[in-house]
Amino acid sequence: MLSRSFEREAHRVVLAQTLAEARRELSLRVPDVLVLDVELPDGSGVDLCRELRREGARVPILLLTAHGEVRQRVEGLDAGADDFLSKPFAVAELRARVRALGRRGPIERGVRLTISDVVLDFDGCLATRGSTEVPITAREWEILKLLGSAPGRVFSRATILDLIWDDQSPRASASLDTLMGRIRRKLGTRVVRTIRSEGYALDVG
Repeated sequence: MLSRSFEREAHRVVLAQTLAEARRELSLRVPDVLVLDVELPDGSGVDLCRELRREGARVPILLLTAHGEVRQRVEGLDAGADDFLSKPFAVAELRARVRALGRRGPIERGVRLTISDVVLDFDGCLATRGSTEVPITAREWEILKLLGSAPGRVFSRATILDLIWDDQSPRASASLDTLMGRIRRKLGTRVVRTIRSEGYALDVG
């Protein structure tokens, strides 16, 4: 059904039913966008996502998951996914997300990001400012990793709350404000940029 839906939008679709089939197809061609189900008959799509990133693959990856737990969302982001969608979902939304990822094209990857005098080592969870190591909490790293998955891209407050807290309540929103304030105090005001009425982005410009 999904394959036919994408083909109606003039996408060329290569369908794989298992991880083994996906690995074989990916060895033959590199897609513009990879839509990857987490639960496959012979393993986890998250593992394949992690493998591809270790190999240096820059293809945008969207994960489909039957679970809405924050833990699995964070696991997917840590594995290198660029977006995810929980089942059940509207096919129109999936197509829209794929179009957005396709417009971005191949994504530059790296485990380290330098902004002014701040260095963020996402792989080692190590932040330094100048020559001084800066202590960053686990939840602060979740925020930085999400923003760092697409430096310069604006992530809305709703997206951050959904992906990291799985909660849109005023309490979660206040927690986000508190953590953003702490991140700025630790790393300086130039690292995370606030776009009024839109959200936050890592300031790579």
